Amino acid sequence: MKLKVTQIRSTINRKENHKRVIASLGLGRPGKSRIHDDNPCIRGMINKVSYLIKVEELQGE
Repeated sequence: MKLKVTQIRSTINRKENHKRVIASLGLGRPGKSRIHDDNPCIRGMINKVSYLIKVEELQGE
């Protein structure tokens, strides 16, 4: 399964480690999206910054 991760909030005035997680997910500005494989590493990053992003599951991939 694949996950579409979209940043919906800015990283201004956020913790530095949360900014690094957003960068490692391939995001950087609100509205930007990336598609990732569903694995425990990606799920952990998503849980850490869940208040900044929106996650959709892609079934057909």
